[in-house]
Amino acid sequence: MEKKVILLTGASSGIGYDTAAALAQQGHKVYAAARRVELIEPLRPLGVVPLKMDVTDEPSMQSAVQTLLEAEGRIDVLINNAGYGYFGAVENVTMEEAKRQLEVNVFGLARLCQLVLPAMRKQRKGRIINTSSVAGKSVLYYGGWYHVSKYSVEALSDAMRMELKPFGIDVVMIEPGAIQTAWGTIAADHLAESSRGTVYEKTAQRMADNMRKIYTEGRISHPSVVRRAICRAVNSRCPRARYRIGKWSTAIVFFHWLLPAKWWDAMMRMGGKIKV
Repeated sequence: MEKKVILLTGASSGIGYDTAAALAQQGHKVYAAARRVELIEPLRPLGVVPLKMDVTDEPSMQSAVQTLLEAEGRIDVLINNAGYGYFGAVENVTMEEAKRQLEVNVFGLARLCQLVLPAMRKQRKGRIINTSSVAGKSVLYYGGWYHVSKYSVEALSDAMRMELKPFGIDVVMIEPGAIQTAWGTIAADHLAESSRGTVYEKTAQRMADNMRKIYTEGRISHPSVVRRAICRAVNSRCPRARYRIGKWSTAIVFFHWLLPAKWWDAMMRMGGKIKV
């Protein structure tokens, strides 16, 4: 297996942290980026290099990419893993928060691609792996701005895959379904917060309670399925365009495609009325 130089964002916790460790143990040179870079320090003995980066801050992104290229002379893989979910009715989520959601999940991802592509093109090879979601293929109740961000990641990835193929650069999407991480409880907290005192409060609070229950009771997929999919995408000679993984991922996309819009809408609204 070819050993690669990898830049991985969102590496300070959860799936990003575990993936950085797994790839380093496979022999790859991993540069793990995050705002709270001190949280990555325990991975140094594995050969992971912590990089301070904020994907909403242009100078920090430029500096991180330049540091990597000066040290290694190349970059083989970019894994865009940084992101978060802010749930709430479109009417209730402030424009500032909506813009931040897109800044982190979309524009930071796109800008990092722009920064690494000249080096990859010069090498005539490279791989960009974007953490998307089935949220880029379907819309859940009160997930408006988060879904906007993930639909955007899907569109950008599809566009880049076509544009970059002539240069030997692959673009891959990781599309998790329901994964047992802190993402669900954080999104639920945001939903409850953004809906408090509004006409949406009752159903939003119940939806938030359901999300917390689903994401903490172990009935959904373990985060290791995402780590394994990312590792497969890194190591495969001919990676797939999409790795759809995790509980309900295939079913959600299938039924979103199959059902009439009013049926899907009614099914999603049930999530705000029925206690899990």
